[in-house]
Amino acid sequence: MSQLTSESSASRSAIPGRGASFNPANRFEKLRYEMDEWCDLPVDSKRPQTELYSDNSQTIISYNSSPDVGFSASLNPYRGCEHGCSYCYARPTHEYLGFSAGLDFESRIMVKKQAPDLLASELSKRSWRPQVLVLSGVTDAYQPAERALKITRGCMRILTNFRNPVAIVTKSHLVCRDIDILQEMASFNGCAVTVSITTLDSKLAQVLEPRASAPRFRLDTVRQLRDNNIPCVVNVAPVIPGLNDHEIPKILEAAADAGAGSAFFTMIRLPLSVAPIFIQWLETYFPQRKEKILSRIRSMRHGKLNSSEFTDRMVGDGPIAENIRNIFRVSTNRVGLSREFPRLNTASFRRLQPGQSELNLFS
Repeated sequence: MSQLTSESSASRSAIPGRGASFNPANRFEKLRYEMDEWCDLPVDSKRPQTELYSDNSQTIISYNSSPDVGFSASLNPYRGCEHGCSYCYARPTHEYLGFSAGLDFESRIMVKKQAPDLLASELSKRSWRPQVLVLSGVTDAYQPAERALKITRGCMRILTNFRNPVAIVTKSHLVCRDIDILQEMASFNGCAVTVSITTLDSKLAQVLEPRASAPRFRLDTVRQLRDNNIPCVVNVAPVIPGLNDHEIPKILEAAADAGAGSAFFTMIRLPLSVAPIFIQWLETYFPQRKEKILSRIRSMRHGKLNSSEFTDRMVGDGPIAENIRNIFRVSTNRVGLSREFPRLNTASFRRLQPGQSELNLFS
């Protein structure tokens, strides 16, 4: 985006490779450390390295009753996400762990090493009702740590052995590594992959989603999935009015050309501590457009930066939100993309004993 360079100054707060530039206060903690420029190093001289922590959770499947998310059960092998998207609605979940939603969220990653074993145990129970599991509903299961750890791949193998359907949501080209497993699952209509595409502008993507796959690699992901007969959905997410909403037609056209079968969009959400992080990001990279963007977001959220109302929180309300919905509808019709999610099969589910489910786990 040509305007990115012209609008942004050499901000002292920007940290290369990170979406957040600070750690906002944890709303659950009474004490916090306040940086002091007199005795602390400038924040831009600190480049926090990613640290991995062991998460000893005893269960792996999470449930929700939200009527607007499209699923009730999800699987998250990681807490926190190194992709570092400044707008990520999941950032406040890190506060439950005693961390901050800012830099901590993208540099202190909780790893559920026992996720495949826990998943096999839960699917083996008579109480498990075969249903579509979303991988993942909160943080990306194919973030950078997965390349070496292969925890998500282990979970995918378990799901294949049990023939339990899975819907994957990711911004990472790494999902193509598991095409062999996805092909097997597709043979019994047991998988679909949603690739989130926020922008086609590589410069914007580099600062908006600093450690996620570049736009061209996400489109290549769609192509590879298509070439291997794996159902693929593209989610234009999030739509940020005044920043990337004008790209909707081009993103959908590129997605259709790459082989996506259907598409959705999600409006930006700024709950709790996400708002100050995103505002700081705007001040760093788009200071001249900051107020315009925030004003448009407020116009869709009844004068606020966020709405927690079901349905409304995903698509917004008001004239600007309605215009975006119309653009999306017209664009999907023009390029022939469905607005329906692929129907997955639960009838092939087979309940295995723990010993059986471990076969081929690490292949």
